[in-house]
Amino acid sequence: MRVAVLRYRVMAYVTGVVLIILCFVGIPLQIAGHAAVANVVGTLHGILYIIYLIAAYLLTRRLRLAIRPTVLVLLAGTIPVLTFVVERWVSRRYIGPALAAEGTGGAAGKPGARAPGTVPAPPQSR
Repeated sequence: MRVAVLRYRVMAYVTGVVLIILCFVGIPLQIAGHAAVANVVGTLHGILYIIYLIAAYLLTRRLRLAIRPTVLVLLAGTIPVLTFVVERWVSRRYIGPALAAEGTGGAAGKPGARAPGTVPAPPQSR
């Protein structure tokens, strides 16, 4: 799990930085008549985005996310700055709890076990 998370985070940050460079440097230079930067950075972003899609999809399947969060994570690489926002959201909402459960030996999925910080259920009377 940790390798998939690291792969996703690296690709999210790299894809986000390259997209920002494309949008705020490459495209203005292209408008000014210097298309070479936008062509190179645009191609680089396209290749990195495909790698990001693969890494993000593998992570979302591993986390067993629903369709909406999965689509949001996959589309985050298309809007400048959104990869950073979505990466933080996914980390807090899904990755952190998954890594915590993995660190406790997966106790959250075992019958009778409880996640750290939860209150045990009261005994049931029959």
